[in-house]
Amino acid sequence: MHKFANPAQFTKLATRVLPWTSSFAAVCFLFGLYFGIFDSPADYQQGETVRIMYVHVPAAWMSLFTYSLMAAASASFLIWKHSLADIAARSLAPIGAAFTAITLITGALWGQPMWGTWWVWDARLTSVLVLFFLYLGYMALVNAFDDPEKGSKAAAVLALIGFVNVPIIKFSVDWWNTLHQPASLSRLDAPAIDISMLTPLLLMALGFKLLLISILIIKMRTILIEKRIEAKQLLKSG
Repeated sequence: MHKFANPAQFTKLATRVLPWTSSFAAVCFLFGLYFGIFDSPADYQQGETVRIMYVHVPAAWMSLFTYSLMAAASASFLIWKHSLADIAARSLAPIGAAFTAITLITGALWGQPMWGTWWVWDARLTSVLVLFFLYLGYMALVNAFDDPEKGSKAAAVLALIGFVNVPIIKFSVDWWNTLHQPASLSRLDAPAIDISMLTPLLLMALGFKLLLISILIIKMRTILIEKRIEAKQLLKSG
């Protein structure tokens, strides 16, 4: 895998992968939204509000997955000094922040009619809010130094320290008494959700993951192009 740490190899691979990931993401969203809106039934307790699940749950999954990728990229940058890993972590941060913001907003929209309040300071909601601040903190810290490498190292350390929050979010409903419902897909052999709801949920989750890959590729390629332009400008000015 180390050969893909080479910017030229990455660009070549990304050029081939991007059309597929973006196209399949669009297909997954199209079918996921269709099945979620027109095919799946309203919940007997939550009514039509349950359809928020098809955005909220995949966004929550992706907020954790994106942070895990950012932490892994940060570790790779600190250990092996791969510049592409630093670029990946920098690119993942705003994407993860966006997924987390979607999670918080849709969670409030879903929770208000169910719990009678937009927000409660329970373990799951509070730890997800902390995750959002970790993303913002990473983005602030990575740009806080005149020396870009110092900013990258400081932000990478923050990303690794903040990773402890990921299992806290995952298991918070099991460890503490919270309003948030427990996982419905913890047992793959017998998920506690009807197939008519599971199908659009998984389609939307796959669409979100492919969207992440597509945006990540675009952002990383953009940063690489900017670095090439800066290098050429330095050569001309020198």
